[in-house]
Amino acid sequence: MRGVLGRRWRRVASQVGRSVAVWAVSTLTMLVLAGILPDFQLQSADGDSATRIAVTAAFGAGAFGVLSALVWPLLVRLLLLVPALVLGLLVFFLNGALLLVALRLNPAERGGAAWETAVVVAAVMSAVASATGAALAVRDDDAYRRRLYRLADRRRGTGPPCPSTPGTVFVQLDGVGHDVLRSAVGTGLMPTLARWTGGDRPTHRLTPWRTDWSSQTGASQLGILHGSNHDVPAFRWYDKDSREVMVCNRPTSAAELQRRAVETSGDGGLLTVDGASRGNLFSGGAEEQALVLSIATRRRSRENRSRAGYFAYFSDPANAVRTALSFIAEVGREIGQSTRARLRKARPRVSRGGLYPFVRAFATVVERDVVVAAVMGDMLAGRTAVYADLVAYDEVAHHSGPVSRDADKVLERLDRALELIENVAEHAPRPYRIVVLSDHGQSPGETFRSRYGLPLGDLVRAGCGLPVPRRARRTHSGAEARTAVRAALRIPVEERGERHRPTRRSEPIVLASGNLGLISFPDVPHRMTKEEIDARHPALLTTLANHPGIGFLLVRSERHGGVVLGPFGAEIPLDRLDQEPGPLAPFGPGAADAVRRTHSFPHTADIMVNSMYDPADGEVLAFEEQIGSHGGLGGAQGRPFLLSPLALSAPVEDGADLVGAEHLHRVLRRWLEESGGPQVPVEPEAEERAA
Repeated sequence: MRGVLGRRWRRVASQVGRSVAVWAVSTLTMLVLAGILPDFQLQSADGDSATRIAVTAAFGAGAFGVLSALVWPLLVRLLLLVPALVLGLLVFFLNGALLLVALRLNPAERGGAAWETAVVVAAVMSAVASATGAALAVRDDDAYRRRLYRLADRRRGTGPPCPSTPGTVFVQLDGVGHDVLRSAVGTGLMPTLARWTGGDRPTHRLTPWRTDWSSQTGASQLGILHGSNHDVPAFRWYDKDSREVMVCNRPTSAAELQRRAVETSGDGGLLTVDGASRGNLFSGGAEEQALVLSIATRRRSRENRSRAGYFAYFSDPANAVRTALSFIAEVGREIGQSTRARLRKARPRVSRGGLYPFVRAFATVVERDVVVAAVMGDMLAGRTAVYADLVAYDEVAHHSGPVSRDADKVLERLDRALELIENVAEHAPRPYRIVVLSDHGQSPGETFRSRYGLPLGDLVRAGCGLPVPRRARRTHSGAEARTAVRAALRIPVEERGERHRPTRRSEPIVLASGNLGLISFPDVPHRMTKEEIDARHPALLTTLANHPGIGFLLVRSERHGGVVLGPFGAEIPLDRLDQEPGPLAPFGPGAADAVRRTHSFPHTADIMVNSMYDPADGEVLAFEEQIGSHGGLGGAQGRPFLLSPLALSAPVEDGADLVGAEHLHRVLRRWLEESGGPQVPVEPEAEERAA
């Protein structure tokens, strides 16, 4: 008993000592700033002695620290009613306001600052206080653990004791291909992963896997988390039953896709038991959710904590200031990099102006920091399974290229995030196994529009005999971070032509998903056959199949069920593709199976168009404005990676291939069972609630 009390007293004394040290450093910082900034005063108009000025600084620093600890979390919780991204921009002004209040609380009525000066002083003091507290706590495991709990705000509280069996953390590096990761590890760009996979005693194994035809986050993550991505033919497609364009990263569509997956697979998802979903499109059946798109449209309630991740992170003012400063720096970095690329006349190149610098900064700074902090809290709370998505690389690679210097810098920062998660695991109440994976890769190449002077939609119009606009129109971008920003800003995600009222001769709807194009005729309620398309537009299929930028087409056939069309009149029935791949030959093994599976979907488009692929340089032609793209077949986009601890069983037997997101889901479920935390199928009542 005496020993326990002694440890408690030592812990209290250590915490008090750190608080006093932080207060002293903050006081000194305030004195230094008062000497540097002319509009920041710590004395009366008539002047004061050095002692009085020091006392004023000490009181101001103490009051500012107390207000930051007590008032700031309340302000952040109130401001969750406004867009989360706006909250990040208000950080400096809120901090400045707290400093002005602290100065006004001085009973001697000394001290004052202009608004703009108060913002600067508060930001510097918060950063210094945070750095000082971290430096003092770095050798104190208990203090370090308490600090991480506070940053993530994920205490388990008075719940059941934490199991001793290992927990599992799945970190998804969005868009990082197998070859890109292997190169980054080999060149020392990602030293943490190099340490895990190399040396005399590696801890992890690196395994490639192959995506479905729709090589994009919506299809892959739905299959990984919920065990089914049936009837997801692309990132966006026209649903003839609902007469709507389904978009994987639109909250309403994500919610519907998740409902369908639960209904098809019969279980709630990978994270059903004591799980947490962070920064994902789908929940995976997790009880704890933050920044999950499929619940972003619901009203805030106990069951909907999508935005709670923002509060957990921004409730620490020093955290908020640090992220806001990094956000501004990232915006400047993107403007500088895009300007240099434009001056060098780099090719290929896409527009990176407008709001893109802010979208990139959100993906590479705000989303990364908030998600990593949430994962840290989940580990310290002892959760059984955590799945988190970091979209930073995917967003930058779309606009700078998957093997660009810009993308390499992002990989370096992602490696540091993984190192932080690894370090936090040492302080968790249970052992953790860290699995790193990607949902797809990215294939380089210029856009279809830049090479041929017109987008796919205009080519379709020409093949249909419709007038073609003189100026080429830009297509939508499928980058995941854009909708994450819109959700944070509470801006609805809409698509032009989202609803279509059928007319007698309605124009075709042409949608792009990376280098995969989808053409639908909204006035025909069923999936049209080749014969029907030829009767309506005799030149359309020939125009598309013989275009040099198109690799192959998939259409339904009255005679063969389904056929693949290529140049020079190639027409291969789906059941003969293994013996006669025809236009699918450059796309490698597995292409025929992927095409046949997509053909079986109820909502596959009337015409599925895959761009050309050059195996020599791995390039495809994106139908969107992206120089690093994914969504179809061809190159690195269909070859993501799985990095798993050696303590877990091998994903597949030697010589076997890991094919499809649904197969990967079964592997991850097996690993959870091996770790002593089996995930059970969803109960009927839970399935009804999900519906």
